[in-house]
Amino acid sequence: MGELKYELSQNAYIKLVLHARKHKTAAVNGVLLGRVSPQNDAVVEIADSVPLFHSHLGLLPNLEISLIMIEEHYGAQGLGIVGYFHANERFDDLELDSIAKNIGNHICRYFPQCAILLLDNKKLEALPKGKDRSPVMQLYIRDASKNWKLVGSDGGCQLLTKEPAANVVLMDYISSEKWQDIVDFDDHLDDISKDWLNPDLFK
Repeated sequence: MGELKYELSQNAYIKLVLHARKHKTAAVNGVLLGRVSPQNDAVVEIADSVPLFHSHLGLLPNLEISLIMIEEHYGAQGLGIVGYFHANERFDDLELDSIAKNIGNHICRYFPQCAILLLDNKKLEALPKGKDRSPVMQLYIRDASKNWKLVGSDGGCQLLTKEPAANVVLMDYISSEKWQDIVDFDDHLDDISKDWLNPDLFK
């Protein structure tokens, strides 16, 4: 598949991390919305993200409903589902579990360059102490034998944030407890007045 770059917009990135921060003691997930760059087919532009669930992550009926609604909304903007985000329940757990792989495999049927992003809690915890500009996530892609593999920092495929100061903005949102405002599909299915698009989050 060649060497792909995954370019993550600041808002998409921050929304996913805040979702995980809101539900620190639970596994959470979300989907990435974007497209292959019209200028360069080796770049996947991740323009937005939607937080999905913080309980029963693999419950199929809820997952199917949410994916249909997400595809309808973003399809009108020329964007599709290009990847999946997962944060494990345990702080030190960096294993990609079967739910993440299964949802990733499902997305791959429609978008073969699908990425899975796994939250790295240790990198997130270290952010206030350092100047790291790289995303606090690990990048997984599917290899030729359809196994998910972690992409290292040895060149090759890369995950980067579109805006270099994304981590500075993220820390600002965390310190002001902006994560409390995040709405995911679990919240929406419990109370449909809650908007899973989070339109006011960055206002």
